[in-house]
Amino acid sequence: MRYYSPTKKIIVHAEGYMGLLRIARTPLVAVAPDAMVIEAVRTMAQESIGAIGVTDRNRLVGIFSERDLMLRVVLEKRDPERTRIRDVMTSPVETIHRDSTADDALKVMLEKHIRHLPIIDRDGLLCGMISMRSLLHDKVEELTDQLDSLEAYFTADGFGG
Repeated sequence: MRYYSPTKKIIVHAEGYMGLLRIARTPLVAVAPDAMVIEAVRTMAQESIGAIGVTDRNRLVGIFSERDLMLRVVLEKRDPERTRIRDVMTSPVETIHRDSTADDALKVMLEKHIRHLPIIDRDGLLCGMISMRSLLHDKVEELTDQLDSLEAYFTADGFGG
């Protein structure tokens, strides 16, 4: 298992929105393709995550999720202590670029019916993982802020009010 240090830089775009890394899971947690399933499951349980990136020399080669565990290990009665991640991971992986918006990520996840989306940089290196839960939490915060602003606007006392 590898731990990647969190990215400190927050990307601010000219349009006024920030990159996905501000709401992504950090530090990034990943396993090698030759790791055993049990190692990945222990790491996922310890970190309270539902999916883990599979990297080879920092390059994303797959993703292993709770769904992979259920359908490719449990259902097929494979031994998690003897099964390698490479044999049960999802590959190729749907990814999104780190400069994309949260709305872009939500659209991809809804269209592809996935709950975890790896974030890559320009070189194709894994730099984060975003979950549907994180995206929805971020969206609720955004909408709450908008509602608070509207309430403040309409209830403000001022000229003509």
